[in-house]
Amino acid sequence: MPHDESNPSVPAVSRRQFAAIGAATLAAAHTLHGSAHGAEAAAGSPLKPGITLLFQGDSITDAGRSREAAADANSQPALGNGYAWLAASQLLVDRPADGIKIFNRGISGNRVPDLAARWQAECVDLKPDVLSILIGVNDIWRTFDSGAKGTAEEYEAGYHALIKQTKEALPSATLVICEPFVLRCGAVKDEWLPKFAGYRAGAKRIAEQAGAFFVPFQTMFDEASKIAPPERWAADGVHPSNDGAALMAHTWCRVVDGGGI
Repeated sequence: MPHDESNPSVPAVSRRQFAAIGAATLAAAHTLHGSAHGAEAAAGSPLKPGITLLFQGDSITDAGRSREAAADANSQPALGNGYAWLAASQLLVDRPADGIKIFNRGISGNRVPDLAARWQAECVDLKPDVLSILIGVNDIWRTFDSGAKGTAEEYEAGYHALIKQTKEALPSATLVICEPFVLRCGAVKDEWLPKFAGYRAGAKRIAEQAGAFFVPFQTMFDEASKIAPPERWAADGVHPSNDGAALMAHTWCRVVDGGGI
């Protein structure tokens, strides 16, 4: 996985340590409906030939993607510089002849209400066969840094409504719910943690209720932070470094597709 060679004080992570992070993360994923992937697992990987995969979310998914290139499937500028691009590139290498089309519509700063406001045009109308969503950190962050109103209960209710709309409009789509996460460094203060637990629990309940795949990113980063400082994975506690994004991509692929780590 990538490593910041310019900072010799940051230890490299061995392949064995990397595998240990993956094993612990998959163990957490196995707790959902008694399987690695929830109810969707019975059909195996949803990444079949010819499918359209859409990543949705906030700045972590956005990762500097090009708006001008947004309509271009499988384009690095359109997919950004984060975990979505890294996961997509692995899938495209593994399936060069499958004709999979991958898009990214994450927008920096988005919360659940922001997704809802653009959902028809930037999700439903794209008719994805597989939809991956990572949302939640801004829903709590804005309550601390700008006095926005919002609770974990409101987050979950809004998220539930979004998933209900999606399942009604796209009944055959496979859903992937990614656990929102923070690391204990940078902008993240201890006061966040008890409140944020409610947001994480809400996302997991949404996945359970929807029969979706669940990607336990918080568990993943908790395990990673036992091996290297949290700043290694996300300097501000929220936005992943190259190493953090690579770990996310491997984990996403392993949970959803059985590849990766």
